[in-house]
Formats: sequence, C-alpha cells, structure tokens
Amino acid sequence: MEELSQASSHYSLFTSIIPPLGAPNSQRVNKLRCYYVVSPYDYRYRVWQTFLVVLVVYNAWVSPFEFGFLDEPREALSITDNIVNGFFAIDIVLTFFVAYLDKSTYLLVDEPKQIAWKYASSWLLFDVISTIPSELARKISPRSLQTYGLFNMLRLWRLRRVSALFSRLEKDRNFNYFWVRCSKLICVTLFSLHCAACINFFIADHYPNPSRTWVALTIENFKERSIWPCYVASVYWSITTLATVGYGDLHAVNSREMLFCIFYMLFNVGLNSYLIGNMTNMVVQWTNKTRLFRDAIQSATSFAQRNQLPVRLQDQMLSHMSLKFRTNSEGLHQQEALDTLPKAIRSSILDFLFHSLIDQAYLFKGVSNDLLFQLVSEMKAEYFPPNEDVILQNEAPTDFYILVTGAVDLLILKNGSEQVVGQANTGDVVGEIGVLCYKPQLFTVRTKRLSQLLRLNRTTFLSIVQANVGDGTIIINNLLQHLKGQRDPIMERVLLETENMLAQGQLDLPLNLCFAAVRGDVVLMRQLLKRGLDPNESDNNGKTALHIAASKGNEKCVLLLLEFGADPNTRDSEGNVPMWEAILEKHDSVVRILKDNGANISSGDVGQYACVAAEKNDLELLKKIISLGGDVTHPMSNGTSALHVAVCEGNIEIVKVLLEKNADIDQVDENGWSSRELAEQQGHEEIKALFISIEEGKTQPAVSVPEARRVRFLGRFKSEPVISPMSQDDSSSFNEGSGSWGQSRIRRRTDNYSNSLFGIISAASSNAGGDSVSTRYQAATDPNTKNYVARVTISWPEKSDSEGKLVLLPGSFQELLEIGSKKYGSLPAKVLTKDGAEVDSIELIRDGDHLVFSSNGENV
Repeated sequence: MEELSQASSHYSLFTSIIPPLGAPNSQRVNKLRCYYVVSPYDYRYRVWQTFLVVLVVYNAWVSPFEFGFLDEPREALSITDNIVNGFFAIDIVLTFFVAYLDKSTYLLVDEPKQIAWKYASSWLLFDVISTIPSELARKISPRSLQTYGLFNMLRLWRLRRVSALFSRLEKDRNFNYFWVRCSKLICVTLFSLHCAACINFFIADHYPNPSRTWVALTIENFKERSIWPCYVASVYWSITTLATVGYGDLHAVNSREMLFCIFYMLFNVGLNSYLIGNMTNMVVQWTNKTRLFRDAIQSATSFAQRNQLPVRLQDQMLSHMSLKFRTNSEGLHQQEALDTLPKAIRSSILDFLFHSLIDQAYLFKGVSNDLLFQLVSEMKAEYFPPNEDVILQNEAPTDFYILVTGAVDLLILKNGSEQVVGQANTGDVVGEIGVLCYKPQLFTVRTKRLSQLLRLNRTTFLSIVQANVGDGTIIINNLLQHLKGQRDPIMERVLLETENMLAQGQLDLPLNLCFAAVRGDVVLMRQLLKRGLDPNESDNNGKTALHIAASKGNEKCVLLLLEFGADPNTRDSEGNVPMWEAILEKHDSVVRILKDNGANISSGDVGQYACVAAEKNDLELLKKIISLGGDVTHPMSNGTSALHVAVCEGNIEIVKVLLEKNADIDQVDENGWSSRELAEQQGHEEIKALFISIEEGKTQPAVSVPEARRVRFLGRFKSEPVISPMSQDDSSSFNEGSGSWGQSRIRRRTDNYSNSLFGIISAASSNAGGDSVSTRYQAATDPNTKNYVARVTISWPEKSDSEGKLVLLPGSFQELLEIGSKKYGSLPAKVLTKDGAEVDSIELIRDGDHLVFSSNGENV
C-alpha cells in the first residue's frame, strides 16, 4: 500500500531507511509486500504522529491538574478528555498495521502477525490502560483509589512521544539545533514545576487538619476558595523551591509535606544539574570559536613581536586570520564542505560555480569542455584580505591563480623599491607564465581589496594537460598570443625566451607536430621528431602535419616530415591528400617535392577535386589535376561528376576538357540526372550542340524529362541550390556524403596519443627492449612500414578458433589475408563479417569489427 518513495518530497536521513551495503534483498527495503500495511516513514503517518504529540501536550498539563485540584469530573474537561482518548484509541488500532524496523537486520517488517506480536508484547497494555475513560476507571477501582485524577496520571505514559519528537528534531537540518535544545529544556522545566505544584497541593488538600498545611499559611479556608488562587500559590511555591531561593513565606508544615519536599529537592538537584550543564555547553560552543580566534591572534601577535617582524607582515598575518575567522563564523566553510563530498558531486558543484569564469580566461580559450571540467574539479577557492601577498617575485612556480572577485596589483622590485607594473581583475590569470615556462615568478601579486581566487597546482595542471595533447597546444598558443599583445619590454623579453624554449623542446607542456606545422617552426618540429613522435600523427579532423605544411607552402617542414617517414598519400577525414592542399594554395614547389617523394593525387578523392575545380570555374586547377595524373572523369561516391557540375555552371571550356578526357555524358548524378538531361533542362545550347557533335553525326532525339523529375532548376552554383524532394535513394546518398557534393566519407583515423602521458609510457616500454631512436626512425621511413591505427578481431572457426585474436588493421586487403596466413598457417579464401557478409575491400572495415576467415567462402 505504501512505498518509501511516496515520502520523497519529505526525504531526510532521519525519516527514511538507509539500506545495508550490498543488500541482496534491496527490494524489501524500498517496497512493502502487504498493500494494507503502513510504512512508519510515510509522510501522512508522520503528520498523524505530530497531531498526537499536540494531544500529549494537553495531557501533560491536564492530568496533573485534575489529580491535584479536582475531586469530581468537570463537564468540559471530561468531554475533552474522552475525545482525546478516542484519538489515541484509533492510534492503537492503527499501530497493528504499521510496519516496524528490525534492529538486527535494519529492514522493515511488514508481516501482520509479526507486527501484532511486536506491539502486543511491548506497549499495548500501557496504551490501552491510558485510554480507559476516567469515569469508568473510577467506578471499577477500589473505594480507597476512587480519586478522580489518580487514574489520569497514567496518561503521562504518552510523554514518550514528545521525547521521540525532540530527538528527531535535534537531527533534522530544517530546525536550528540550539533553539530545539532550548525548547526542550524549557518544556522539561515547566512540566516539572506544574507536576510538583499539583502534587504538593494534593497533599495539602487531603491532609486531615487543613489548617496545618503550607497552603493555609497563605490562603485561609482554601477549601472554600476557587481553584485559580490555589493553583497560583502552588506554582509559586514550586518555582521558589526549584530555584532554591525560598523566601520563607511558604514552607512545609506537616510531615507529609516535608517528606514530599525532601524528594522534590533531590529531584531538583538532578534537574538543575541537567539544565545548567546543557545551557553551559551551548553557551561555550557559541563562544568557543571567538575564544579560539582570540587565542590564535594573541599567539600570532606574540610571535611577530618576539621575532621583530615588519609591520606589513604583521598586518598580513592578522588580516588573514581575521578573514578566516569571519568566513567560518558566517558559515562559509566552502572548502571544508566540498572536501567531505564524493568527487563526482564536488566536481559538479565546482563546474556549476566556476565553469563560465574559466571558459572566459584567455589561457583556456578554445580548449575542450573535457579539459575545462577536469581543471575546474582540481581548483580550490581561497579568500585573501586587502594588501596580502598572493605570489612573491622570484618564488618557485608551484601554483597559478584565476581571479574570481576583487583586484590585485602586479609589482616588481626595482632599485630597492616596489613598482606597480599592472593590475588584474575578475577573470584574469596570474602566475601562469612562471608555471608554464617553469621559471621564477615574474611579479609579486598583492590584493587591492578583499578578493577570491581559484588556485591550481602546477603538477596537477600538467598531469591533466598531458592527457589532452591538442588542448596543450591551444594553451601554449594562447600564452604566446597574450605575450605578443602586451606592449611591455618585460613581456617582450619573456616572449623571446619562451619561443627559444619552445624551439628547443624545453617546455613541459605536451606539443604535437601539427602545432609546429601551424607555426612553421622547423627547429621545434625536428626536436619533436627526434623525441620519437609519429610523423603521421593527425588531429581530430584526420589532418597530419604534412597536410598543414603543404597548405602553408612551407618547403622545409615538408622536406623534414618526408625525411622522417611521413606518408605523402595520407588522407584526412574529407579525403584530401597533402598534394591537393598544396595545389589549392598554388604552392607549385611543394607539389613538386611531394611528387618526387611518391605522392600521387589519385590517392585522394580525385572526383571531389575535379568537382571543386568545376565549381570554382577554375580551368587551370582542373588542368593541374590532369597533369598530375588525376582522372577528372571519375565521379564521387554519390555519382556526381565534374561534368555534371560544369554543365550546371554553363562553363563550355571545362566541358570541352572533360569530354576530351572521355567523360560519360549519360552518367546520372545523385538526383538521377545525366549531363545531357541537365543541359537540355537548363537550356545550355552550346553544351547541347557539343554533346550532339560528339555522337559522330548521329541524330539524337529530343530528351524528354520524366514527369517525376520536372522540377525547376535554379542553377546549383550561379544562384541557389537545388530544392527537390528527398527520396529514399537520396537519403542514402546523403548519409554517405558530406560537403557540397556529398563526397564519400572514409574511415576516420583515430587520434594518436603518442605525445600524451600514455604515449610516453608506451614509448618507454618499447625502448626498454633495446630499440634505439635511429632504429625507430628507420622503421618510420621504411615504405613497407604501415601506420596501424585501427584494431579488429580475426577468427577462423574452421581452424578451431572461434574466440579470435586482436590485431592491428593493415593498410591493404592483401596484407590482411597475409596476417591470416601467418596466424593460422594457410591463406584465407574469403573474409566475412561475423553476420556472414563478405568483405572485399579494406575501406569497408571499421575499428572494432570482428572478421571471420573462411577457406571455402561459406557463411559461418
């Protein structure tokens, strides 16, 4: 009936079950089996219990009052008592259907028989007796015990509910612990006063000689007086006795009263100790922080005076300690609170608080979100008072800071005096030059006002960046651009030193060949290649350093990369080869160098290159492709050829060149149009006549365009793109292509992590076997050596190998078959996928595929 999840909106660690670690019956913790059994943690049952506590407070006052001051039932009180008893009778019945927590297993017991036995053997008898009406109890009691209020005292048994309520409130974070404790102490004191007053008056009221009682000393003929003055006198006596002040006007007269006062005073000793102890503890806790702060200030002052520290250092010490006390006293235990949380929660909180700030810092512009998240997770927020030194000039570069709030001055010591050379505000980075270049800090950083800064340790920072090589190069670029933008002699000197260190490979940040190629830095590139970096290392788009160097026309970088074994025919994710990059930028000298070193433009997507030339109406570019051996009549993967593009552009000269190269005028493009149909539909008369003339005098009938394709062409390149309905065939070609003409998408190369921490460890492991750097260079320059970037699983069930072996994917299909021959002793006849489809091209295989060899070609 009731699930613990119903109480989710009122969830608290003290109002719900904490399941045991690894409990196999976790479902039993979260759900009750019997639909009519009530969970003790259901919020509706909690509301019912709170309502009963209010009724208990009523009982706590009325039961002693009726016992001490009433001999006969009063109509109003009697009716109210019975109504209250009725609610507790309902609770007795309800308790038989409330699950309970087993103290040994910490699981809810929802078996009705066990619930009933648990309740019947514990509190049932007391609950039933305290619910019996006073009138009925008076009639069935012996004559000597027929006092009206005596039986009502049994209802004080219900006070256990109030005690449980206070215990729960003390642990509830929604209530202030100090005020809950004070409320509990006040309630205990008032209840004790009330009970003592009622009992003492009961003793005096039932004494044989009323004139020899303590009440008679104050109120004559008190039996004939109203209840109110007697109650006030009783409370007065009770509180003067509890407080041990005793004015002498009220005191015990007879032996019964004296005996009661003895026990009451003994009770007061314990109660006073309880009250004074609790109040003292709370006051001490309240003032303890101030006391510790004053002691710390006194110790720091004595230390400074004893060692004769300068006044400025004394002020910084005391200001820092005062700020720390202030943040703690105001509840700003930020770092303490974060340190107690799991790393995932702590990282999420820091990312929410500081991600936007770090993202806007100049040093991290353009880096990945992954790196930002990792950096933010390791940063620590710190407060600094005004005029406090955060970084000292020439100290070791162990940390750098990002300013969250406030402002700081940058100072240098010159001729024995400090000079302000700059200022940093919110979002600025300080100390980063020393950390990144690993040189003593250039400036003293001193706060101008109360500031909050994020601190990041150098070791932690470098370890994170080592695993994000591409982001490391972005950070270095950002630093260099920042230094170039500073019109300051100090910064110019730092920039020169940094570039020299960069060229010599002395920076601790990970750098890759693409970074060196972008900068055109031959010295840095040589240093990186000597370290053993892969010359075919690519970025996220599959571009290698050779692509970038060819595009920039840097002959020295191209020659250096080729010398160290860079593949001149490697393709990026768009199918471009380095030669094509050089052709586009008209770097003829680089084209010649690549051609002399085995580069072949046909290694790339020549169909795409020809389409680009036709699209640009660049006849020279098209002839350049032809002169380098490219087949410009070859279409792209979606069927679109350069002839289609040239017809749409209406460029008769390019059409003539393509026809001279035997371009097929009847080949259809991705929309099902042939070049002949495009010329007819768009009304290019010269091109139509040219097409007719190449038919060797044969009369060609007018081309009728199918009705399904009668859409208005606006010209693909002169004005707007074609807008036509997409068919199922179109969607497949669209998914296969990318770019303006949907060139086929090749397998994307995986990132190379040779410059990461993992790559360094791997290189160290390989060198442990005795391989020298020169040996690895020779392997890199060997044309037979392939750069395996993908991994596949191969198996041959006919050779009793169904589990398979993990191998690196070679560069050609024949090499894959040779790998199978080496692994299993014979050459496979066919290569199949795990589902039985035959594979006939290396380009169809992806990283992580499972390939099955077969000797007869039958599906496995």
